[in-house]
Amino acid sequence: MLISIKLKRVNMPLTCFIGLLFLSFSILAQKSELSTEFHKKRREQLREKLPKNSVSIFFSAPVRNRANDVDFEYHPDPNFYYLTGWNEPHAVLLVYSNPQKDIEGTYHEKLYVRDRDARNEMWNGKQLGIEGAQKMGLDRVANKTKFSKEQNDFKRFDTVLMFDFINDVRDDRDDSSDLFDLQQQFKKAINYPDNFDADRYRLYKKIRTASGAEVTNLKKRISFMMVSDTTLRHDIVIQDFMQLGDNKILTDLKIQSAFLVKDYNFDIDQLTYIMASLRESKTAEEIRLIKKAVRISAQGQLEVMKAIHPGMTEREVQGIHQLVFKKYGAAHEGYPSIVGAGDNACVLHYITNDKIDLKKQLILMDLGAEYKGYTADVTRTIPVSGTFTGEQKALYQIVYDAQTAGINAAVNGASFSAVSDATYAVVQKGLLELGLIESEEQYRRYLPHGIAHHIGLDVHDPGLYKNLSPNMVITVEPGIYIPSGSPCDSIWWDIGIRIEDDILITENGPVNLSEDAPRSWQEIEKVMQEKSPLDDFILPALTID
Repeated sequence: MLISIKLKRVNMPLTCFIGLLFLSFSILAQKSELSTEFHKKRREQLREKLPKNSVSIFFSAPVRNRANDVDFEYHPDPNFYYLTGWNEPHAVLLVYSNPQKDIEGTYHEKLYVRDRDARNEMWNGKQLGIEGAQKMGLDRVANKTKFSKEQNDFKRFDTVLMFDFINDVRDDRDDSSDLFDLQQQFKKAINYPDNFDADRYRLYKKIRTASGAEVTNLKKRISFMMVSDTTLRHDIVIQDFMQLGDNKILTDLKIQSAFLVKDYNFDIDQLTYIMASLRESKTAEEIRLIKKAVRISAQGQLEVMKAIHPGMTEREVQGIHQLVFKKYGAAHEGYPSIVGAGDNACVLHYITNDKIDLKKQLILMDLGAEYKGYTADVTRTIPVSGTFTGEQKALYQIVYDAQTAGINAAVNGASFSAVSDATYAVVQKGLLELGLIESEEQYRRYLPHGIAHHIGLDVHDPGLYKNLSPNMVITVEPGIYIPSGSPCDSIWWDIGIRIEDDILITENGPVNLSEDAPRSWQEIEKVMQEKSPLDDFILPALTID
């Protein structure tokens, strides 16, 4: 098979391209790390929100296997990193609401980590160990082997705040205190049932606290859940609740449901809410990191606009983005890259990126650089040929106008729904005018997803999703997707368009952090006529016998 990768040729070597990129973004080369004080302050804020006589527990992310004896590169749990700055596996963090005492005095938090291992370091690189952790500003640091011995009396707390367990943790048989064992020890200490069902537990708690006025809505919620979990139909407490007819029965059910959860002092919901309330608003340190991730991502979009041509593949386009990311120090993408041309652009989470023939198609590029843990989320849709067709241009303008309306609505004090409503109204009007829908309600046929979400350590960062306030960073990302076979004229088929920008909320209005990437179809066509430094990067054809 003959494999060839060929780009257009101009008189500029790749080294010049890289040099230009470095010069244009030299301001971004300044060090911008989160400080020890940042993490300490976040733990203090968490502690202030904890209920009295409680402890919150955080486990590090698991090591995930790629295949056989090869693991994926380790990625820390965002909440764990947010509170500690620690990015190594097999660790536990405890944060207490009230001061604890030991022979050294009082403390409010304790981090358990693995010690250094010379053999492991020879294969996998240097570890910080206990000595490194002690320099990170925590009250107490101990070897993870001591966790079960020192923290086995969780019953002395009124509440143990935790996230529910996700069953993707492997047991390392050579390590008796790996993450798997740490979690098993903790489960035993809090009397965590082997068959614990988080959703059912939450329903029991809802029934236990429900007022008569809340019964109708709770029944609707349970009916919805029964569609995907048919076992709920056979639960006696839930059966009785669904047949509820008077307050006497509700009282009986509260007693019955209370009995089912009475032995637990752990709580799997409060910590999610608390961390969301902390992480949705960013500090100046975080915003600086996000800005860099966003500018890197926007530059990637810009360079692809100049370099792309009909002979490229989806994977080559993805590779140009990644080259730009890595040049600016972003080691990873914040999420699997979506690079879809033609019909692939209509698949919302398309990550295969393996189409070869891109001619005369739009290509949707949803990519975000991750810099020092913080991720951007920028999407542009461009014509591979360099020019939008009439149909492509008509739909693109609707999405552009909808996004502009959404960005303008993202002001201090506005609700997330206000941003969404502003974009939906424009899409509804545009699709009606083109005859693609017959009523406003049908717009969801071509715009099935939400419009805005927080970004930060996660691409979908936690938040309470109520009202916008200064120092939040959100996306605004309307789209229109018309897959083949849609109930409209076939001239519209296989067109997928999304425009997504990262918006900083300020007291003086929204700031588009990703504005470096051309957004209007006129700007895109103009930039696509420019020469690319990558035009001179031509690889030889490879002949495979």
